[in-house]
Amino acid sequence: MRNCPECGDKILGREDKKFCSDSCRNNYNNRINKDATNLMRNINNKLRKNYRILSDTNTEGKTKTTKAKLLSKGFDFEYFTNILNTKTGNTYYFVYDQGYMLLDNDFYMLVKKD
Repeated sequence: MRNCPECGDKILGREDKKFCSDSCRNNYNNRINKDATNLMRNINNKLRKNYRILSDTNTEGKTKTTKAKLLSKGFDFEYFTNILNTKTGNTYYFVYDQGYMLLDNDFYMLVKKD
C-alpha cells in the first residue's frame, strides 16, 4: 500500500492513483507550481498584464495603436518573452503569441502569431 505524497495517508482505490483525495492533489500541485520568489511572481504578473493589454487591443489579429494608448493601459515595454528579427530588418517584440513592432511617430503595429 502506498502513501499520499501530500499528507502521508494511505491511498485507497486504483493501483495507479497518486493522491488520497482531490484536495491533496490540488494542494500538492499548487505548492510545487507556485512562483518561488517575489521577483518571479512580479515578472510573471507584468507579463500577464502586458499580454492582456495586447490581446484586448489587438482583437483582429493585426492592428495599429499608439505608444500613449499602450502606456495609459499600463503596458510595460521592458517585459516581453522573445524578439523576432525578420529578413526585412524589422524587429518584433512578443509576449507569448502577441507581438508589437515600433513604426514611425510612436505608432506600433500589433500582431498575433499563428
